Amino acid sequence: MVLALTAVGFSFAYGVSRLPNFAHGAFYILAGFATWMFVRELGINYALSIIISLIILAVVGYAMYRFILIRVRGMPISEIIASWALGVAILETLRIRFVGAFFTTPLFIEGTVKIGGVPIDLQRVVIIGGGVALVAVIWLVTHYTKVGLSLRGIAQDERAAMMLGIDSDRAAAIALAIGSALAALAAVIILPVGSINVNEGYEVLIHALAVCVIGGLGSWTGTILAAFLLGFAGILTGTYIGTMWESVVVVVAIILTLIFRPSGLLGRQKELEERV
Repeated sequence: MVLALTAVGFSFAYGVSRLPNFAHGAFYILAGFATWMFVRELGINYALSIIISLIILAVVGYAMYRFILIRVRGMPISEIIASWALGVAILETLRIRFVGAFFTTPLFIEGTVKIGGVPIDLQRVVIIGGGVALVAVIWLVTHYTKVGLSLRGIAQDERAAMMLGIDSDRAAAIALAIGSALAALAAVIILPVGSINVNEGYEVLIHALAVCVIGGLGSWTGTILAAFLLGFAGILTGTYIGTMWESVVVVVAIILTLIFRPSGLLGRQKELEERV
């Protein structure tokens, strides 16, 4: 579920705009730092701090498209370089500002509960429930709201959607804003059981890319399926072989997917080329 939460924002943004947001990991960590600062240094209520962080990251994602990505849209290499450069700038700025410091955000709820005889932190139960709720909300929004339907239209057939009056740039900007907010939401749910550090931003990006490539870029169902496959593969690898091999499993899974199923488990963007 952690992998699904960290990848769903990347998948959502790409599925609508076809823009790979390589600043995704940076946005994740930025949300964690922002929430920590609001709570610890400014004394703002925890719930309000989370809401403010989500709004800030949504604005950052929107601005990234309007001021940077809109100028290179349609040039895949330039899209990657531009978003990656922004992400690195954010992460390394945070590294300079908070070098050597150790940060944690408060737990939503303390205590443990036994499930099948196994003690589990209640915060981890929140992560599971939050992931399920998030997927459900995204599905409802994209199927039963005007904005959601317009985003689905752009994702399915951009030219046809534009002929019906849907603004492609506006849809892309909204998708990047929502994707960035989803990265922030994943951070505020997951980081209480870990720590906030800059290097994790790079790890989150790698895991999000792995999940989306294996599941199929732009496929939300594929993202969830790949997250669970990779998650359990990582757990089994760490338990029976060694934790140092978990990253190797991720890389090998990406390579094998690109060799045998370039479109991913449920992706379709490569089906025409494969048929030809």
